[in-house]
Amino acid sequence: MRLRPYCSKRDYDYLEKWVDNERIHALWCAGRLPWPLTREDLEAFLEKNAEEWGGFAYVATEDNGKPIGFFLYSTNVKDNSGFLAFIVLDQELRGKGYGVQMIKLALKYAFDITGVESVQLNVFQDNTAAMRCYEKAGLRVRRVEENAYKYKDEQWARCNMVIERQ
Repeated sequence: MRLRPYCSKRDYDYLEKWVDNERIHALWCAGRLPWPLTREDLEAFLEKNAEEWGGFAYVATEDNGKPIGFFLYSTNVKDNSGFLAFIVLDQELRGKGYGVQMIKLALKYAFDITGVESVQLNVFQDNTAAMRCYEKAGLRVRRVEENAYKYKDEQWARCNMVIERQ
């Protein structure tokens, strides 16, 4: 597996397939992007995210270059921490260890290249598969915010997970 910067022309069609229904979309972006996802909305969001938070999009690929996952990563220079967000994996590869491998590679990038002391992410407690993936990659739950997000008739708790440099 490899990481590279996200390129809309090469990667958007994959991302659109992975975030293919409204519930997955809500779990993925917590309503920060409109449903259904469009290339234009995503590009505008990514540009704004880069300007305001210094966050950039990355794609995980198989060794042959085929995209299999996506995430945003930003560095907070004030507290020397990293933040992962908008994490998604090809649905056909879920539950097979690819997600753990992608997160471990993202963490390696965060610690070894950007030099942060910790990395955190937020995940909805209802997204149990993602939580298990992050735990297998070494993150632990730091805090839980109950009723953080409303999706239709559901209320989701948001878990903040963290890992420290070892």
